[in-house]
Amino acid sequence: MNDRIAPGAPGIEPRWTSSAKDGLGTAYHSGSHVWFTLSHGIVNEIYYPHVDSPNTRDLQLLVTDGESFFHEEKRDLTHKIERPEPHALLYRLTNTCPNERYRIVKEVISEPHTNVVLMNVKIEILDPALENKLKIFVLLAPHLADTGEHNTAKLLDLAGKRLLHAKHDIVDLVLGCDTDFVRRSVGYVGVSDGWRDLRDNFQMDWEYELAEDGNVAMMGEVDLSRGLEFNIGVAMGHNYKGAATQLLQAFLFPFELQRKRYIEQWKRTIYENPMQLEDHATASLVRLSQCVLMAHEDKMFAGATVASMSIPWGETKDDSDSGGYHLVWARDMVQTTTALLACGEKESPLRALTWLSCVQRDDGGMPQNSRIDGTAYWNGVQLDEIAAPVILAWRLQQVGGLAKFDPSIMVRRAVRFLILHGPVTAQERWEENEGYSPSTLAALIAAIICAADFADLHNDPELAEFLRDYGDWAAASLEKWTVTDCGELVPGKPRHYVRITPASPHPGCISPDPNREYVQIANGGGEHLARNIVDGGFLQLVRLGVRAADDPIIVDTVAVIDEVLKYDLPQGPCWRRYNHDGYGQHPDGSAFNGTGEGRCWPLLTGERGFYEMAAGRDPSPYIKAIEGFANDGGMLTEQVWDADDIPEKELFFGGPTGAAMPLCWAHAEYITLVRSRSDGVVFDRIESVYQRYAVEKTKNRVEIWTFAHQPAEMPAGKPLRIICDAPFVAHWSDDEWKTRDDVEARENALGLYVVDLPIGDQPPGATVIFTFHWIAEDRWEEQDYSVKIV
Repeated sequence: MNDRIAPGAPGIEPRWTSSAKDGLGTAYHSGSHVWFTLSHGIVNEIYYPHVDSPNTRDLQLLVTDGESFFHEEKRDLTHKIERPEPHALLYRLTNTCPNERYRIVKEVISEPHTNVVLMNVKIEILDPALENKLKIFVLLAPHLADTGEHNTAKLLDLAGKRLLHAKHDIVDLVLGCDTDFVRRSVGYVGVSDGWRDLRDNFQMDWEYELAEDGNVAMMGEVDLSRGLEFNIGVAMGHNYKGAATQLLQAFLFPFELQRKRYIEQWKRTIYENPMQLEDHATASLVRLSQCVLMAHEDKMFAGATVASMSIPWGETKDDSDSGGYHLVWARDMVQTTTALLACGEKESPLRALTWLSCVQRDDGGMPQNSRIDGTAYWNGVQLDEIAAPVILAWRLQQVGGLAKFDPSIMVRRAVRFLILHGPVTAQERWEENEGYSPSTLAALIAAIICAADFADLHNDPELAEFLRDYGDWAAASLEKWTVTDCGELVPGKPRHYVRITPASPHPGCISPDPNREYVQIANGGGEHLARNIVDGGFLQLVRLGVRAADDPIIVDTVAVIDEVLKYDLPQGPCWRRYNHDGYGQHPDGSAFNGTGEGRCWPLLTGERGFYEMAAGRDPSPYIKAIEGFANDGGMLTEQVWDADDIPEKELFFGGPTGAAMPLCWAHAEYITLVRSRSDGVVFDRIESVYQRYAVEKTKNRVEIWTFAHQPAEMPAGKPLRIICDAPFVAHWSDDEWKTRDDVEARENALGLYVVDLPIGDQPPGATVIFTFHWIAEDRWEEQDYSVKIV
């Protein structure tokens, strides 16, 4: 056997790393296609060439005196993180050994114009006995092209420098030090890697040159003979020479100069922020949150913004769940871009809208989530995500931010899809259940009215009236679809919104029943009566303007969720998603593994703050609570621990769990809530929706029937509007076919065909029967449909 080839292939099964990030960064310039995340005092994932493509598990230093101790940065040292520059994603990491014999101070940036992550390192020896004894090693675990499997690592000598090289598929990584490495080795994780080598006897005994096709690690001993300050670089590319060239070029310039350029790039993103922020803590977190959101946008697929540069509970995840949260959700992306609009930024929201328009299918549908190139990842259908781009287009139009972009086709396709496939959604905002969801319906109604406003701008009053009729019908039906009057959660509060009224989105007769239907909770939550499952989604009705804050059912539902979902944490109030939620850490602190217990979400504190704002109360306590949830690096998490401390699991009351962090949605909620307080009105509120429903309380003048939504009954006094996607004649009767009539459908600007059956004079108890003759095919439907007047 060749003793230069590492033994133990392919190594242990690869895992990712903690999702609890303390910071992240990237150069703002589009010429740099690398991103990095930080936690536990070290660099975790390095993303390249896109923001959805992680390539490393971790990059850290190992320290030994060669005789008596061995320290691993992330596990053995105490960590401190600081932000030395408030206007840039720049972090200073200070890691101190337990007995304070030495200290490591690091700053991490992306080289401002190339694909290189640079880390400046200063070693401070506090115990004179360690002078000339410390040995520093750089350890990196490649997970190239989104996988820890089938990576190859080897030594690389180029241009007189001792480097380390890893490759998988078309991605190459080169690791180096500006003072050079004195020794290097590569190996298989868990068998022949550098960590195992040093841990054994505090000495580097192995200098393997090649580790092929496995879960590999690479290590180099830093040459300290030239001083205790040095720079580590990780360069990414599609061939090793290109990556190495960028790395060595980055080393040509002093770190201070690179740092200055990095900061200046971020400072150039500052524009006239409309918020007047006198509180330093608020101003600081708003600016950081803005940078965090902007950093999550890809640089080649401009406009595409991922939900989080993290993999929830990543330390337990293999490559089968590599998607993580570094995917694009239209809903999260519109939350992000709305927050940037709240900061006064228009260009990135417009890029986002353009990207969404290109990803939208011809039928108006949108992927549940996707890669940044628009390739669908999961295949669910969520109506709120189809509505979201319409709302974003409306917001941009309101601030004159559309430039030369015409959203007409995108808007019409989206609302056509919503009308043909709604109001029942295959998945609500938590991506788990089908049915009538208050939060989804809020987005649907708002998008329909936004589209009507666009129709007005295009001088199409007939389309505007058609859309407003649909919106009026959906708004008038909310309570019937989503309110129980026999809830049992809180005595004296039987009438409240439910999380979701179960119903299938497939064609068929619909009789929504929030009182007696059962809902199956995902992630092991069990089956429960829908009337006894609540979440805060109904608050979107107030936020977007569909219902007034003082609506009695809204007020009662607020009381119910406070009783059932609210936790008082050290930072302030926080809410769980819904009762019996299983998406979260287990009670013993172990990671979510398909089951668990859903914990409190800081973004829901923000959501509640919008309601308080709409109700005329001060949202400041909710803003301060969110600020309290931010960790030392300013990151906001998806979930916080709401039980007793479990120190050995790094779980502390009010602190982050292993869920996604940072979560763009949480940072977006915070920014937009701060803007709302600054304006004195909810920033998200759509004024035309608010005036129509919360103020004027407009009633519906038609009832609606589609193949996706076939009501079994309808109230008396209104015509029945039938909407289809193909030309037809409605053949109908109100006396069991004793007499009959035919009405040919009219096509509108959406390419929908519409008939209004004139049955407004029918008394309660009557039944209307109808069928279809499809004109283009000269074919009868061969089935009768009926609606009872009640």
